[in-house]
Amino acid sequence: MNLHGLSAAELEFRAEVRQFLARELTAQMVQATDGSRSLFPPPAAALPWHRKLYQQRWLAGHWPREHGGPGWTAMQRFIFETEAARAGAPLLAPYGLKYLGPVLMKFGTDSQRQRFLPRILSAEDYWCQGYSEPNAGSDLAGLQCVARPEGDHYVIQGTKLWTSHAHAANWIFCLVRTDAQVRPQAGISFILVDLRSPGITITPIVSFAGEHEVNQVFFDSVRVPVHQLVGAEGEGWKIARYLLELERGSFIMSGLLARKLARCKALTAVVPSAEHRRALAAQAALVQIDLLALEAAELHCAQELGAGRTPGPEAPLMKIEFSEIIQRIESLTLAALGGAALAYGEHDERSERSAIAGCYMNDRATTIYGGSNEIQRELIARQVLGG
Repeated sequence: MNLHGLSAAELEFRAEVRQFLARELTAQMVQATDGSRSLFPPPAAALPWHRKLYQQRWLAGHWPREHGGPGWTAMQRFIFETEAARAGAPLLAPYGLKYLGPVLMKFGTDSQRQRFLPRILSAEDYWCQGYSEPNAGSDLAGLQCVARPEGDHYVIQGTKLWTSHAHAANWIFCLVRTDAQVRPQAGISFILVDLRSPGITITPIVSFAGEHEVNQVFFDSVRVPVHQLVGAEGEGWKIARYLLELERGSFIMSGLLARKLARCKALTAVVPSAEHRRALAAQAALVQIDLLALEAAELHCAQELGAGRTPGPEAPLMKIEFSEIIQRIESLTLAALGGAALAYGEHDERSERSAIAGCYMNDRATTIYGGSNEIQRELIARQVLGG
């Protein structure tokens, strides 16, 4: 990252970040990142980095100081996240740090904040997200997982699907239906559930890329104390919309893509056929141009946040660009590998080729999760054109 217009203090911070990365980011951590087929490496690979950032008090850059965060400006977050991604630092799972933490700060009780926020930072609690269901993915209003009040508890019955890292987590935050008599969005609540509770079964789902990242979670009359409800009953939809804004507000995109594109170019440079090599290099150059535009959009977003303004259509636009660029890079990388890409069938965690091919398979979902790109374009149209 070589941006113009940074202040002297921001340039000094960037130098400090680079020194920290050079000192603390180990080769094993980078190897685990590059070898992961998923966007977020498994906890065993990511938690050592989590703990280093915790010790440095650089964890959760978007958290204010009073809740244990570093209290960074938006530009400091942009600098750190971009530099870390380019260096190959593991991406930390967002469920506790990025999603639940800010939700509790805004909607939670003092008791909930005091209980859960420190344990998110220390990694004593590892969270996952219970949103999607077999018949409720992009349309969350259709969810059917029910929470029925019974004394000082809710009794939860139903299932959640595509639950990332549930097999490694000890807590899950869920959207549940607490009222079936009102319009669908109004009958949804947000609740915190201990995954060690009786009645919970977690079933692994191994992806086509050969990685166990997602799961199906079953709730069979699971009793949850009412004090673990976040916000008021029926406020789940409002909280979910707030969380979705958090999901889109990230500065990891251009740094992560820059690292992937560099690996792609390295493989392209040794393609035996000169004609094929030139064709791939031309396509990589076009990707590079779009990547520079994405980085500029992230920088603009950081400047807007720093000025106290909420980014408008830039947020869904960046999600679209990230998801489509990463798919283009993975396709180019496979084209550079040629027939050797078939190594992915071996599911050899030590094989770089296997990881590259696995990433290609896994990243086909980037244009779907976090709100499909069709939904993102609709959001842009509404914000720009109205309606």
